[in-house]
Amino acid sequence: MTQRQQWGIVAGVVLLLALVLGAGVHFLGDELFPVSVGSKAPPIHGVTLDSAKREKTLGDYKGKVVLLNVWATWCEPCRVEMPSIEKLHREFGPHGLSVVAISVDDPGAEQRVRDFVKELGLTFEVLHDPKQVTTRNYQITGYPETFLIARDGVIRKKLIGASDWSSEGNRALVRELLGGTTASR
Repeated sequence: MTQRQQWGIVAGVVLLLALVLGAGVHFLGDELFPVSVGSKAPPIHGVTLDSAKREKTLGDYKGKVVLLNVWATWCEPCRVEMPSIEKLHREFGPHGLSVVAISVDDPGAEQRVRDFVKELGLTFEVLHDPKQVTTRNYQITGYPETFLIARDGVIRKKLIGASDWSSEGNRALVRELLGGTTASR
């Protein structure tokens, strides 16, 4: 066997290993790289509900503390949780908290989402992601699912299911992430 043939075999083995590794990352990515507390927040995708629809990404909130809530209008626990998120937004929004709620309702459900927002009197940013890009990126397992993302883009809290965001524990964490500059209430 010549040296050229040996190098051809080595190159073939390296190529095969690269293909196996690439396939493993593609098919097992969620297991290899879970989205959890301490990990960098993946990209989000959502479209505004106003007449001049604009796509929004996590980059639009760079340098801010973000409460990311993934929800749907048909989700009863989502409906239960929304008033406490609104209360948190009203208290901490002026101090730098960006609340972003991404609806995963079906395509064409924009009016239903707008009606939901109006009915509950929500004043924080609500986006629509009918293709559920955010659901895939964040490995959402149920609704609602909420992530508290620090200014540096790292996930500091992950909650599956409804939570009372006006609880002292949740408020204390938000206050800490904002730099402790907000007054206790």
